[in-house]
Amino acid sequence: MKVDPSVFLREHGLQITAQRVAVLRAVGGRPHSTAEDIAEEVRLGIGVISRQAVYDSLNLLVQKGLVRRIQPAGSPALYEDRVNDNHHHMICRGCGKTADVDCAVGVAPCLSVSGESGFRIDEAEVIYWGTCPDCLAKT
Repeated sequence: MKVDPSVFLREHGLQITAQRVAVLRAVGGRPHSTAEDIAEEVRLGIGVISRQAVYDSLNLLVQKGLVRRIQPAGSPALYEDRVNDNHHHMICRGCGKTADVDCAVGVAPCLSVSGESGFRIDEAEVIYWGTCPDCLAKT
């Protein structure tokens, strides 16, 4: 996160708590982390924090649009602070490494659907699955 988390929370009308600041820092420092990974990172910074407090903070930050949650099939939810740009993700089938991919085609939602559904689509979430360079080197 490039902006001070306290300032960021205040700018978005949220109460500043040590837990929220620590969660924002952890998400910014370790994008594409699970809630458990974030909890570990937060504990290193502030000591004791309950799993529920981490989930509550993450859920609030996602709800407010300050953090993005992606939920790859068969994997736990991942969190990142890159929001509002409708980018996509690549995930390694071997090690689970996740990387950002800019919009596949054009501007958000980056893809269009065939046929008329009546929906106004504002976001497309695409996950590319494959093998990362590190895992390829091991084969």
